[in-house]
This record gives sequence, structure tokens and C-alpha cells, in this order.
Amino acid sequence: MIQTTGNNVALAAGWRDRDAHSVASCYSRYSDLVVERAEGSHLYTVDGRDVLDFGSGIGVTNLGHGHPKIVEAVHRQVDALWHTSVTTLHPKLVEAAEALIGIAPPGVDRAFFCNAGAESVEAAMKLARRATGRSEIIAFQGAFHGRTYGAISLTASKAKYRTSMGPFLPGVHHVPYPYCLRECTHAAGEPCPLAAGKALASLFRTYVPAESVAAIIVEPILGEGGYVVPPQNFLPTLRAICDEHGILLVLDEVQSGMGRSGAMFASMHDHVTPDIMCVAKALGNGLPIAATLATHTVMEHWHPGEHGTTYGGNPVACAAAVAVIDVMKSEKIPERAAKLGSSLISTIRSWQAEFAPLAEVRGRGLMIGLEFRDPDGKPRPEVVEKAQKAALAADLLLLTCGIDDNVIRLIPPLTITDTDLATGTRILHDAIAGSI
Repeated sequence: MIQTTGNNVALAAGWRDRDAHSVASCYSRYSDLVVERAEGSHLYTVDGRDVLDFGSGIGVTNLGHGHPKIVEAVHRQVDALWHTSVTTLHPKLVEAAEALIGIAPPGVDRAFFCNAGAESVEAAMKLARRATGRSEIIAFQGAFHGRTYGAISLTASKAKYRTSMGPFLPGVHHVPYPYCLRECTHAAGEPCPLAAGKALASLFRTYVPAESVAAIIVEPILGEGGYVVPPQNFLPTLRAICDEHGILLVLDEVQSGMGRSGAMFASMHDHVTPDIMCVAKALGNGLPIAATLATHTVMEHWHPGEHGTTYGGNPVACAAAVAVIDVMKSEKIPERAAKLGSSLISTIRSWQAEFAPLAEVRGRGLMIGLEFRDPDGKPRPEVVEKAQKAALAADLLLLTCGIDDNVIRLIPPLTITDTDLATGTRILHDAIAGSI
């Protein structure tokens, strides 16, 4: 760590003050760090701090900050072509589509590029309704799909996102996610009725006829809602329900995709192929690019001009995506995430004997959630808040999540060094110990 001085502390304070006066107040920051550069798993601030990044820009910089192969690809493309929009074709768009289809689940073979996860979700909703001729869409409690109007209509992780924002998109219905620690009363090891489709069956019987449903949209691992890994039969059950009723299955892999879960996409753990898939965040490793992918049959329902974007498929962002996918494959990044995540989860679970409020440690790959509750089930968000602040004071940036803000989420770069991971784990342990 670089020693801070009065001058650079004042510099950081000055930037915070300018931010408060000039930047929209809707931004909610996890820290007040003022970062001027970053490398690998490290954030360097204007006041001289070196902070370990266990947030990856909310699951975006999966290959770390400034990965040389991504930087090289972007620089090369900047010198060649920045932008044409839909006035022309350009090679990088085609290369990006082919590369992304090459790592997608089998049969998902057409790509529409846009700029962010919410846009990808919006496109998925439109495409599902267009392809089926149906109106209703089912989402899950605890889900986060974005904050544009269609996406926020699906989002149900925090009520604050909806405060004084309605009315929302009609035809959207929510059922409980199989978040067993929170929603279920069955004994450990017993089948989960929610994962078996009980709530959906009830919805179809009482309120929404199955034949009116265009799509079921779901996160293979619940993100903002708490980093919840559902029971293994959940996604296959959804696939079977969709097939039975002619409903399209939409998988939101915005946060769980691109190697984060220890597979290229989290749905691959359960061998489930979607009809439509949303990809964003880590696709550009920090450059704004997202995609809505679909099977050929579904995507063919869209005709030229029915949907579009000005900046989607930008050549520079596409160059980044091609390089990201190449690195993911050549450096076996998902496999590394699986190995590191398994070890880290095992280590943190060993802390449960020491930390009584650490109710559950769950995750896949390096997408890990630590949920804090009392023995009677009462959420403990104050423990999470204290631990987050203590970790930041020790130069570790942590993010939180959960419907009750009682979950620490660990999403470090998948390229993090063993030394940095060990250092961050030690800081995390000590931060929790001082917060119980």
C-alpha cells in the first residue's frame, strides 16, 4: 500500500465533493474509493491506496483489470474502426456472434448485440412475446433483471427499486424462487416443492393459464437476491414445464455467465438449454456489450427493423468480446474458477463453527454468498455492514446482496492470484470476526 498524505487525501475528498454536485444522486456506491487505475485484482486510488477487488465491477472484470490480451485487442480495433451502427455490416460483429455462439449451450445459435444486461432482458421479453404470440411472462421473487421499465417489471429483489415508479409492465407474474433457507420448511435432504414446480402449478390453476404464458425468465443462480444456488432439479423442471406448455425458457446469465460459476454458463451444470439467453457484464470485461441469444427457430420470428440499437455491436466492444472468449477458452478460466471456488467455499464453511451467525455458505465457482442469520432465522444485515466496512478499512472491497441485505457476495476476478486470494480471505475472516 502507498502511504497516504494530506495532499492526496484532500484530492480524494475533492473528487467526492465534485461527484456530489455534478453526478445524479441515484447512483448507490459500495464504497467512497476514488479509483484512478487498476491492474489485475487491485484498485489504486487517488489518495494512494491499493485495494483488493473482490467485486470485479459487479461481476464484470472476470479476467481482471487490464488483461493484456483484451487491452491489445481493443487498441488494435480503436485504430481501425469505432462505429457504423446498422448503416453497414462489419467483421467484428460477425466474429463476436460466432465466438459467443461457439461457447453457448447447443442449439442457441443466433445473437443480437446490445449494450447492457437490462437491454438484453428487454429484447428477450419482446422476442418471447413476438415468437409465441402470447402476453404473459413469469419471473421469480428475489430476481434482478435490470432497472429499465420492462426489466424492473421482472425484478423483485428489493422494493426500493419500485418506489413511486409504477405502473409497471402488465402481464408479469412472480412466484417464489427455490431459496430453501428463506422460503422452505422441508427438512434438509428432502425434495424442495418449489424446485419441483409447485408454485407454477398453482399459478396455472388459479390465475394465469399456461397457454397464455410466453416465457419463464430465471437466473440459474439468484444474483442480487442472495447468490442462491437452487436445487439441482430446478432448471430441468422448468425446461420440462416449458416444453409441456409451449412456453419459452429464458435464462438470465448476465451475472452467472462467462465462466463465473465454474462453467462457461451456469445452466451448463444442469445440462439445460434455453430458448433465449441473456449475456452481459463479463462479456466485454468492462466495455459495454451484451447479447440476447436464441435458437434459430425463435430468432427467426424477428424481422428486420422490429428491434434494434444504435450502439449495440460496436466494433471496439465486439473486439473486446472476441478477445475475452478466446482467453476464457485458451486459459481454461471456467475450470480455474471451479477449482478456486471449491477450495474457497470449503475454507469459509469451516468458519461456521467459529461464527454462529454465518448461517449458510453457498455458491458455484467464484460466485459465492455468505448469509448471516440468528439461530431463530432473523437476518443479520448489521453484521454484513460492519464486516464490509472493516474489510474496506483493511483494503479489501466487498459487495453485499440479499433481499434483507444480509449476504456478503464474493466475486473476485477469475484470474486472481493465489496470493491475492489468500490475502483477501484472511482479511474477510478478520472482518467477520470483528463484526459478530
